[in-house]
Order: sequence, then structure tokens, then C-alpha cells
Amino acid sequence: MAQDTAASAGLAQMLRTGPFHLALRAALAERGLALHRVQYKLAQRGIKVGVTSLSYWQQGARRPQRPESLRAVTALEEVLELPAGALTRLLESQTPVYPDVERPTGRSYRTLTEDSDVVRKLLADLGAPTDGGLHTVGQSERVLIGARRELLDRESQQVVRAHRDGVDRYIAIHCGDEGADPARMTVRATENCRLGRVRHVPEAPLVVAELLFDTRLRAGDTYVFSYGFRDGTAGESTEYFRGFPFPGGQYVLQVRFDEAALPVRCGRFAQATTASPRTARQELTLSGQHRAVHLVDQSVRPGLLGIEWDWG
Repeated sequence: MAQDTAASAGLAQMLRTGPFHLALRAALAERGLALHRVQYKLAQRGIKVGVTSLSYWQQGARRPQRPESLRAVTALEEVLELPAGALTRLLESQTPVYPDVERPTGRSYRTLTEDSDVVRKLLADLGAPTDGGLHTVGQSERVLIGARRELLDRESQQVVRAHRDGVDRYIAIHCGDEGADPARMTVRATENCRLGRVRHVPEAPLVVAELLFDTRLRAGDTYVFSYGFRDGTAGESTEYFRGFPFPGGQYVLQVRFDEAALPVRCGRFAQATTASPRTARQELTLSGQHRAVHLVDQSVRPGLLGIEWDWG
């Protein structure tokens, strides 16, 4: 009886403080349910989710982000006899922030919410500090969608300012669509930087790359550099968005489509978090000559900003 009470108290604590994966793991242990049984109970409720995904969620290797995954989390609360909102609240409140590194985009470059623990491990392997000493002043990105409707390439030019002395590198992260192969992705340093160490793991579709500057910055210095990622290893892509943990300067995003794969509709959107409704939607007109759409935000606010498209 004492053991049951301690287990219940431990689960209650995890549900209060998180993180999500430890709370889920504690709830599974408390109920004594194997993952294949959880999958079966979810299927009875019309929710399809793989045992592998459930395993990743409880290990912290990934976090549920997509609408169908969030519906599965809500159903999990019922299956595991938890209070309504107990797990979804943890997902909404614990979006990780890394002030020194690029926030990946998602779903076309999925946000850190699903792969945050993997990212932490890769950053630790690179010895990346908690504060890299940089903040973004302005950024321009170009994304290329290939003939198979895949996210083929991305190039970024970034302007940063150092807020401490001695900064000489930047950590860039690229997250591919589901099914992307990080071993076949490539990184290029194109202007005012050179490629350092590159890390990836088989279980997550992301690459972490170290970009080394040509000089060591002092506090207050600005620096302009460019880099890119070649992907093309996943399937159909339907959106590209970027996360901003802090207010920033101008952000320009252009998405260009192969002439063999043109969408029927494009639009921009904003989002407070990956779990929030999308707002500030606006239709974008595809340029006939350049087969591209773009957005410009003069002063970005914390949250997500991106472009989505339909293939029809």
C-alpha cells in the first residue's frame, strides 16, 4: 500500500512539473500498460499511433507536435486515467528555448518540440554553451521545393550581434520532414564562415552544424554570414515556418517551387506556439515568372511565422 501511495505521489509530482516524457513514462508505469496495449486502446478510440512513436515520446527522443499526435495525447490522458489536460499542458508550457542556436522550423523543418532531447544531446556533444553570445538582428531565407514536392534546399543569410566578447561561431539546426534521412543531408558554409563539426543521429530527421566565423567578435559587433542545407530526402512538404524565441529584426522568407510541382494555394500564417491556433492568415499570390511566394516581417515577435501551401 505504501509503495502504491509513493508511486501515485511521484506521478502527481511529474504531472505538475514535467517534463512531458517523464510524466508520460510515470503514468505508463503507474498503470502497468505495455505500449502495444496503449496502442490498442487508442485504436479503439479511433486514434492511430505507432508503438515506435509512443516509445520515442516516453524516452524524450521526440515530442508530439502534429495535430494527429496532439489528439493522441488527449486520448492518452483518458487511457491512462489522468486529469483532462494533464499531459497537453506540459507540451504547451515546456517549449524549449535555446538563445544561442537557430530555432528549427517545422513541420517542413519540425520545431524543437518533438526532437528537443535529441537536440540537447547533439549540442552537448558539440560543447555548445547555454548562451552562445549572439542574437539575430535580421535574416533572409530561401526555400526550394523540388519536383517531387519535397523540401529540397534551404539557404539562409543572417545578421547577428554579439552580446559578449569572444564569440566566433554559430550553431545551425536543420529539421527535415518525417522520414528524412540526416545521413544524406549536406551542409554548406557560403559566406563569411566555414563548416565545423556536424552531428546527427539515426532516430531523428535533423542535423546540427557548427559554423565558424572568420573573426572573433566583441560585445556589440555585428556579423553577416550565409549557409545552407541540402535535403530532398523526405516526401511531400506542405509548409515551412520558423520559430523566434525572442523579438527580433526583419525576417524575409521566400519559397520557390519547381515548375513541375506548383501548389494551388499559398498563404502566410503566425502562431504563438505549435499547439496554438494559427492566426494572421493571408493569401499569397504565386509569381508566374519566378514560381515563388514570400513574406516580409519588419519586426518579428516571439512565436512562429511561416508559409503553408496546398497541392490540390
